[in-house]
Amino acid sequence: MTTAASRQALGAYGEAVALRHLLHAGLELVESNWRCAEGEIDLVLRDGEVLVVCEVKTRSSTGAGTPHEAITAVKLDRLRRLAEAWQVERGVRAREVRLDLVAVLRPRRGAAVVDHVRGLA
Repeated sequence: MTTAASRQALGAYGEAVALRHLLHAGLELVESNWRCAEGEIDLVLRDGEVLVVCEVKTRSSTGAGTPHEAITAVKLDRLRRLAEAWQVERGVRAREVRLDLVAVLRPRRGAAVVDHVRGLA
């Protein structure tokens, strides 16, 4: 059984791993863990001129499904709304907005496995 604290720690670990991966890939961090009434954006980045809204999903196993399977049509719609709300609040009007996923699988032993999926929809 996992506790809320262990899930939170796993999520924080995954976000740190994802951010290192994205920065190494050349993206620039704009903001992390932005919240509003409708939800949270894990990472907001720039990839050149493109605004990237990135969802990070971390799992310690695939027993309950892969991180990729957590991205449903409902989740994508919410990410689109959150991306719009972030731009309105920050006074930003990006020409192009991309929704990305960084899936992090943290096995019991060894390094995390990271998969950056660009352009979810």
